[in-house]
Formats: sequence, structure tokens, C-alpha cells
Amino acid sequence: MEVFQGWVRNLLAHVSGAGDARRSREIYQTSTMSALLEGVCEGDVTIGELLKHGDFGLGTFNRLDGEMLILDGVCHHLRADGSAHVAAMDEKTPFAVVTRFRPDMTIPVTSGGDHAAVTKLIDNSVSSVNVIYAIRITGTFGQVHTRTVMEQTPPFPPLTEATKGQRETTFTDVTGTLAGFRTPDFEQGISVAGYHLHFVDKSGRRGGHSLGFRLERGTIELSVRSEIHLSLPRTRQFLDSNLTSGDVAARIHQAEGG
Repeated sequence: MEVFQGWVRNLLAHVSGAGDARRSREIYQTSTMSALLEGVCEGDVTIGELLKHGDFGLGTFNRLDGEMLILDGVCHHLRADGSAHVAAMDEKTPFAVVTRFRPDMTIPVTSGGDHAAVTKLIDNSVSSVNVIYAIRITGTFGQVHTRTVMEQTPPFPPLTEATKGQRETTFTDVTGTLAGFRTPDFEQGISVAGYHLHFVDKSGRRGGHSLGFRLERGTIELSVRSEIHLSLPRTRQFLDSNLTSGDVAARIHQAEGG
């Protein structure tokens, strides 16, 4: 019996360890980008629940009320006027992507570069385009051009219509963090293929969805992710929506300002 009990303990420890290892590589996502495109703007996942799955990520809030950026376990609510504050635990999200950020690669940046130069540097550093990379860029920015979608009211419009009323802000000579994901092309529609980055300044009081930037100096950290946990909403709006209409890639490109 003692031998058997020891075997069970070892087995459970092994299974738990394997589970922890998988979770450390996991992306947790609630809903899909295609649903957001169709105006499914209310979800059933709270920020408190979301933070159980990761300490890093991005997304939006119910009714598209601003942008979301999660850093070091703090969920920043980025508003349409360019301001930011810490989100309440009972706020809900219709779309978010989170993980537990642990850098696998660090790239120092000592000379200035714009969005194209920085993303090219990352492209040349990654080992494969077929996995997801969580990206955290911390440093001094000569400029960060952001947008933030304004809160919508029912009946909710498609995302491409909602973004027409977005507010844009340009931050200059600012220290802060630009963070998000580089996602494979084959995930377009499930998520946002390519680069999807949000910004918050060092004070945590200003930020938004990045439309472009110039990094003067700082550090790029990359974290490889190969596990995806997709959680689909059970709201009536999601269940009744047609999520297969139109050119998804073109509409995401338009909505994201790419």
C-alpha cells in the first residue's frame, strides 16, 4: 500500500508539473476577432476571471468601451480621450488574449527605429512564423500614434463602422510599454494576424491601440507560445451571429488601422 501511495503521489506530481508546463506556454483567448467584426460587443468573461489565465495581454471591453492592455497582472483600461486607469475586476470583455509572460529572448535597441524597422528586427529574430510571440517593448518613444474606439450602444455596429468614430492621440517623447502579439497568418479571424500592439505610458495614465510609433531606445522581449485555449462565449448574441460573412482579412486590416 505504501508503494502504491508513493506511485500515486509521483504520478499526480508529474501530471501537475506537465499541466503547469503547458499552461506556461498557453495563450488564453475569449471569443474571436470575427465575432467582434460582426458587432458581438458584449461578452461574459470578467476581468477578474481573465486575470486567472494570464498576467499579460490585450483586448477590449464590453460595448467597445476603450482598449485593454494587461502588464504584470494589472489590467489597464485605455479610454477614447487618451487617458488610462486600472480596470475594475467586474468589468467584462467581448474579446481578449492573455498569457503568462516569461521572456525567451531579449533584444536591446540602442538606435531609433519606426514601426517597420522594429517589426523587421523582430521578424529577423524569430525562429518560426508558425507560432505566436508575446511582445513587450519597453523604452523611450519619440512618438506613439494611438487610437481608441468609443463606447457603442445597441444595436451594435460591425467593428469597421465602430472604428470610424475612433479618437486618435499622438504621444511624443514618452517613456512606456508597447505590448501585444505577433500571430501567424493562419489565425486571421480567430485573432489578429501579424502585429497587434497596445501602448501605456510609464505612469499608467495614458495609452491606446498603436497605429504607429518610433522607438528611440529600449528593450524588446519576446515570449514564444505554442498552446491555444479558445473560450467561446455563451451569450445569445454570439450564438445567433453569422461569423462567416465577408472578407475577414480585409475587414480586420481596416478595423485595426493597418
